[in-house]
Amino acid sequence: MGESLRIALAQLNLLVGDVQGNAARVIAATRHARSSLGADLVLFPELTLSGYPPEDLLFHRGFRRQIEEGLARLRRELTDAAVMVGFPEYTGGGIYNSAALIAHGEITAIHRKAELPNYKVFDEKRYFQAGAQPTVADCLGFRVGLLVCEDIWQPEAAELARADGAQLLLVINASPYEIHKQREREDIAGQRARDVGLPLAYVNLVGGQDELVFDGNSFVMDAHGEVLMRAPPFAEGTYLTPFVRDAHGEVTPQAGEIASELSDEASVYGALVLGVRDYVRKHGFPGVVVGLSGGIDSALTLAIAVDALGRECVQAVMMPSRYTSDMSLADAREQAGLLGVKYSVLSIEGMFDSTLAALKDEFAGRAPDATEENIQSRCRMLLLMGLSNKTGRMLLTTGNKSEMAVGYATLYGDMAGGFAPIKDCSKALVYRLANYRNSLGRVIPQRVIERAPSAELRP
Repeated sequence: MGESLRIALAQLNLLVGDVQGNAARVIAATRHARSSLGADLVLFPELTLSGYPPEDLLFHRGFRRQIEEGLARLRRELTDAAVMVGFPEYTGGGIYNSAALIAHGEITAIHRKAELPNYKVFDEKRYFQAGAQPTVADCLGFRVGLLVCEDIWQPEAAELARADGAQLLLVINASPYEIHKQREREDIAGQRARDVGLPLAYVNLVGGQDELVFDGNSFVMDAHGEVLMRAPPFAEGTYLTPFVRDAHGEVTPQAGEIASELSDEASVYGALVLGVRDYVRKHGFPGVVVGLSGGIDSALTLAIAVDALGRECVQAVMMPSRYTSDMSLADAREQAGLLGVKYSVLSIEGMFDSTLAALKDEFAGRAPDATEENIQSRCRMLLLMGLSNKTGRMLLTTGNKSEMAVGYATLYGDMAGGFAPIKDCSKALVYRLANYRNSLGRVIPQRVIERAPSAELRP
């Protein structure tokens, strides 16, 4: 066997703005990779120190100093290791989305991301200047091409790195989750590997940040575009792959464990659970409140919340009116029992009657319509937000994408809340996810899945 470079991919869940905390995570992961895995080089996700996406925090006075102090800490404490970390690089000409290669306490190379995405959830051209290509550096006797996320999606960076003598490509990423996104990543990366005849190591961020979820799924490919290692999705971890160079200078990664691809339902459900868990915990909420209706949307939301946070952090509330069926009451009570959450029943009848009485003269001569239905929804939100304010627990909104798309929701009513877990899930997907979750263990009454949906806001 020839010379080897043992590369560890540190798939970490980082916190935007917590520069010192993120630096501490890098140090701990590097020491673990060195002592337990025997790693020579550890790769970390895009914008490791700031977290991703930092957005306008980049313009905050003093943030540059925090980043510089974080880099200095890494150099000071990692004198016996080599790492590749992402950071916002401040210069007189602007800010760059950069990656630093640090070896034995010295920054030996810096790559500035050249391809800045500005579509869908990305707005990088607002914050960053585009860097020049390529960046190829010596690392422990190997010539490595440094790339940041979108750089691998276009052919130029890999081609220029190869032309400059790179023997393998190192790609650090903060690539958010979508259904089938991993297949797309591996297709693109595989094409680049085949085009330039180089293996690559691809590390991705994991965790939820506001409306985004990063799924991890870090991987290693050989020069033929074949996946030889894939990390599990939606979980932190550090994964080692030795890259071996033969007598002809060709570098080949050794095969490792390849995590299985999840079904669409398992993948989406995992993303939703991680998104809720991180939004609640990273923002410091002690738990959540979920309003139940006896219907499928609130039932799925409750299951996600319990899987994300644990039953002790979740309160379910049923708020019946004169139109609420006995079936809905029974189903809500049964699900709360199945999940073991605190369950409260708070009637809105008194509030609804009082509101109608107060508006009686104003509504005189007008037939009942959606107004009265919306008042019920707003009565429920008054109770739920009262519980949220008093307990500090965040209210989860239970509306789905189909409802949002057609406007089937009540402003200041069922749209209220701090986080909407299933807002990007169509009604059809909601049913698929409910059936998937029950396949792991029954937590949603089957009648909730099978019965026809009804808002139960009128006779």
